[in-house]
Amino acid sequence: MNEIFFGALPYVAFTVLIVGTLYRYATNTRTWTTKSSQFLAKDSLKIAGPMFHLGLAMAFGGHVIGILIPKFLTDSAGIDEHLYHIIALAGGIPAGILFFVGFFLLMQRRFGNPRMKVNTSKMDGWLYLILFFAIATGCLATTLNATGILGDFNYRETISVWFRSLLIFQPDISVMENVPLIFKCHLLCALALITIFPFTRLVHCLSFPFEIFFRNSIIYRRK
Repeated sequence: MNEIFFGALPYVAFTVLIVGTLYRYATNTRTWTTKSSQFLAKDSLKIAGPMFHLGLAMAFGGHVIGILIPKFLTDSAGIDEHLYHIIALAGGIPAGILFFVGFFLLMQRRFGNPRMKVNTSKMDGWLYLILFFAIATGCLATTLNATGILGDFNYRETISVWFRSLLIFQPDISVMENVPLIFKCHLLCALALITIFPFTRLVHCLSFPFEIFFRNSIIYRRK
């Protein structure tokens, strides 16, 4: 099962991500949108939207630093394990709170408002469900690891090594054998998100660095 989940599945997920995204952009750019619902429920989005996106950006940055930067580089920079742990918690706790609370408010807005609920597709439902489990398992894994409940587990010596080995097409599956179950569940949720990414509204985030600054404004009449 380790070979399937952590040896083959990541490449399947990233293949679907790349091929599916390119195919959708090439054949169906009309659906390349967030399906903005601001005109249906504007007030509730003022707090939920910024909280969610700020928490997402912070969490993404933390994952990039924790997974892609090898441990020996931080050690050579004078950042020992204790200091790294403090820095990770100082950034991770606010990110987790913003991310989770923002997501909960968006869920309440999406499924608690009758007009919003009618304009929610089945794919939106799956997206919110998988995203919920990804956030919940991530927050729980971080909490259990920070409180020492998981023992002396160090994801920088296991998960980080495994992920970087995927990038050079030499997956080191052996380092994943003793990874706690909660971290494995978080990884599988992440792979599920990567797989469904091309078929959801999440594709809009790829337009941010490029098209969003050059496209024309959309003008709405108040009535």
